[in-house]
Amino acid sequence: MSNIITIKKIAELANVSPGTVDRIIHNRGQVAQENVDKVNAIIEEYGYKRNILASNLALNKKFHFAVFLPQYENLEYWKSQIEGIEKAAIEFGKFGIVLDYFFYDFNTASFKEAVKKVLDFECDGLLFAPIFYEESVQFLKEYKRTNIPLVMIDSNIDSDTAHAYIGQHAFQSGYLAGRLISFAVKNERQVLVFKITREIESTSVYLQRIAGFHSFFKDQEHLKNFKFSEVTIKDSGIDQLNLEMFAGVNSVFVPNSRAYIVARFLEENHIKGIRIIGYDLLKENIEYLNKGVIDFLINQRPEEQGYMGIHYLYKKLVLQETVEDMHYIPLDVILKENYFPANRRGF
Repeated sequence: MSNIITIKKIAELANVSPGTVDRIIHNRGQVAQENVDKVNAIIEEYGYKRNILASNLALNKKFHFAVFLPQYENLEYWKSQIEGIEKAAIEFGKFGIVLDYFFYDFNTASFKEAVKKVLDFECDGLLFAPIFYEESVQFLKEYKRTNIPLVMIDSNIDSDTAHAYIGQHAFQSGYLAGRLISFAVKNERQVLVFKITREIESTSVYLQRIAGFHSFFKDQEHLKNFKFSEVTIKDSGIDQLNLEMFAGVNSVFVPNSRAYIVARFLEENHIKGIRIIGYDLLKENIEYLNKGVIDFLINQRPEEQGYMGIHYLYKKLVLQETVEDMHYIPLDVILKENYFPANRRGF
């Protein structure tokens, strides 16, 4: 029988006090074995599920979640992550969730300084965006000793540290970009992989996208009409672009959120007919998507990632539920014909 039964009803059936039942359920204090056996038998027959939320509220219990992310000022993608995190914080704050933020600048020195603070901070769960690969692997090795539940967003680092991941499958997203490049192409095509990087683009997610992109063409033996080249420029200076880079190019793959930089250059120089594929629904990317300069954007749903990261910790720690450790965000392909502002929210 699976009917939910109350402590009061269990006490009546076992002919003991509600306090005795409570001590048995929570394993507190001394109780005669005879009463323990009677109460456990009734629970097994009727079923009893402790109201964990009510218990936490009664105890005024707090759950501290550390949020370890890159600085988000002037970076729309990371601002969206924070918006999702804050949405979850408001929704679950009444159940005792408290967020403590640890931000780092986009350089390894700042990251290492923040790591020290996170390692010293006592918390119940950690939400982490592992931007720097080698440094993140080292941090995870050290953090493993804490046995604190950990969920990664944006990028998934393969490590022996138990963790959950919420985000896109980076390799598959690059593979998808390759398929989009290949659509409706019969003649020979010159494809340019345009890397607009800062220090953080040595990350696994960036490299996995590029690997996935090339893997698509390796898997399609009939696609012999594609030739590939690469260009790398630092940061986001449009002044580093020149016409020679695009000579003979038919398609451009930008493996991060800076496709708008290529699009702006092509528009300013009146170059048309080049297919561009990039990532993320930044305002600048959407502007050139709507103009038809950018053909496809793969939406990572950053706000949903942030929200789901806190939601995972809430379910695992507050509700004490079993939660799937891998949650891959769908690979949304956005064109100007199917873009609506609601798409930016993703959920």
